[in-house]
Amino acid sequence: MIGLDTSFLVGLTIREHPAHAACLELFDTSIRGIESSAAICAQVLGEFAHVVTDPRRFSEPLNMAEALEICSQWWQAAECRIVEPTPHSFPLFVDWMQGHRLGRKRVLDTLVAANYHSAGIKRIATTDWRDFRIFGVFDLIHLQS
Repeated sequence: MIGLDTSFLVGLTIREHPAHAACLELFDTSIRGIESSAAICAQVLGEFAHVVTDPRRFSEPLNMAEALEICSQWWQAAECRIVEPTPHSFPLFVDWMQGHRLGRKRVLDTLVAANYHSAGIKRIATTDWRDFRIFGVFDLIHLQS
């Protein structure tokens, strides 16, 4: 099972994204049509909606209705297992934030990592491996152009 990072979803969705082709290839070969092949959490989808609607990032951003429709599709997809926080997720998040001396720009990624790790997810698809490498517990599928 592959934990999906926001950067993977953005790369898959936005054609102008430099890693679009790599994200699409992973989706087509390892996720599409394979039940429970991916894991996703609400934080990732919320961040996805924030990023893909930002006109400063993309020449053709999605509108919010489009972004939320895509979020709903992922949430309901047979390919996805929904990962909810466990009683261990938040303490792990705090431990990682303090132990690695991470600042405010690392809060969301660290929370996602703690949720995935607490749920037993060992692989993460991302276009920014630096967000997760520091934790030393994931096999990272680094997608790039």
